[in-house]
Amino acid sequence: MTIRRFAVVSVVLPALLTVAVPADAADFPGFRGPKRDNISTETGLLKQWPKGGPKLLWTAKGIGEGYSTVSVVGGRAYTMGATKAGGESVHAIDLAGGNIAWSTKISTSFNASVGNGPRGTPTIDGKRLYAQGLNGDVACLDLESGKILWQKNVLKTFKGGRPGWAICESVLIDGQKMICTPGGQGATMVALDKLTGDELWRSPVPGNPGAAYSSPIITTVGGVRQYVNFTRNAVVGVRANDGAFLWKQSGSANGTANCSSPVAANNLVFSASGYGKGGALLELTSTNGETKAKQVYHTRNMKNHHGGMVLLKGFLFGFNDGGGLTCLELKTGRVAWRNRSVGKGAVVYADGHIYLRSEGGRVALVEAGTTEYVQKGVFAQPQRSGRPAWPHPVVADGKLFLRDQDALLAYDIKGQ
Repeated sequence: MTIRRFAVVSVVLPALLTVAVPADAADFPGFRGPKRDNISTETGLLKQWPKGGPKLLWTAKGIGEGYSTVSVVGGRAYTMGATKAGGESVHAIDLAGGNIAWSTKISTSFNASVGNGPRGTPTIDGKRLYAQGLNGDVACLDLESGKILWQKNVLKTFKGGRPGWAICESVLIDGQKMICTPGGQGATMVALDKLTGDELWRSPVPGNPGAAYSSPIITTVGGVRQYVNFTRNAVVGVRANDGAFLWKQSGSANGTANCSSPVAANNLVFSASGYGKGGALLELTSTNGETKAKQVYHTRNMKNHHGGMVLLKGFLFGFNDGGGLTCLELKTGRVAWRNRSVGKGAVVYADGHIYLRSEGGRVALVEAGTTEYVQKGVFAQPQRSGRPAWPHPVVADGKLFLRDQDALLAYDIKGQ
């Protein structure tokens, strides 16, 4: 395949970014990866794809409708779907051949205007799996058998309101806590005991903002560990140990749907949304257990809808609505390069490359460089459903996983 190069700016920057990886790089235990930063720790992957893309190993069927992507741990992939039998279920799929090992129903079905089925991705923690359905039903399952260990509806418990396109959040596990964002009165964000489901704390954010469609991340600034998430009208930060409200900023929030999870580095948090809004960089400072947030800049060069962003050594990579794939210098907001690429979609990083998945179904491999767009392969996903290809791509176990409604496709990206 011919390498396509598109020079955009003439600046002196590193040609290719690398990320240090641990020895065991097989697992992708939840939405956006081990650290919720869209970075896979896989290595030894193909540096260029053959014509037509990497080899398709298998296609799993019978997982139902939905936009959940997959978590990959211990030889299995885990996802969610609304099956014809009724209700929303969690599925465990063996990586060896794509067979479903077990399925467990955790919630009733909900018909949504842009497609039925769950949007959240299961979160794996040791021998337990945590999942949340469209209606706010949260369940803890035994990872090996799929048996439900405890279950709770967080919208009913905390008087939260279901947003227009229903619950899309993937719950966060941090130590003993399971974190989610029901957006209830006096309970914007809550912490449950991960072993029992009992309430540990609830966080009353001023104004009681409702839930959006984002998933929380963890950052620590000046010794203050905190959870950061997008709500209906602002990005908020709450203290991890007790849920105390710390800060909120609305510079990147639109009035329709805030979907992409924020990204964090040191004392900086970047968040972005679509619908013409764009992104905002916040600088956090902590004193005596409290944190304040100050907006550094706002940019319309990263109107990231729901495909997520990845931050690599000071540069953001993500799709900007109407502007294509964009490489943005984090501290300044300067555009290093941009390219139409495969069209608006989602991103994940692995082994020196960005994996792109268009909502129309095309997939590309692009060098994670900061001077130009260098494409190393592209293909069109076969067996396309009639729905947008919104689930994020996942790289784990030497494979690229693409979820498309009732189908999960696994590709060999090690060339074995």
